Amino acid sequence: MEITSYHAHLYYDESTYAKALLVIEKAKALDFIQVGRAHQKEVGPHPRWSCQFLFAADKLNEMIPWLLENRDGLTVFTHANTGNDYLDHTQNTLWMGEILELKLDIFK
Repeated sequence: MEITSYHAHLYYDESTYAKALLVIEKAKALDFIQVGRAHQKEVGPHPRWSCQFLFAADKLNEMIPWLLENRDGLTVFTHANTGNDYLDHTQNTLWMGEILELKLDIFK
């Protein structure tokens, strides 16, 4: 299994959207990640509104402490990107905060 990169998904809802935007703005200042769109709807397998942070495999050791310090109590789902979406969303994962049930049917 070769990990090519990682996605960290910051989860929020209508009541925590403003808090999430502050975390997202801080993330944009990092030079080693790409920040996706702050969705105000559920996207893909994600059970809440989310924003994706994409970073290289060799940046995991920098990103995890940053997320721990900056997530402001929000749930973060991080997964490897290996080319196997199902395994990447079920076994190659890290959670901070709540562990939520993903909509895995899209991978079947």
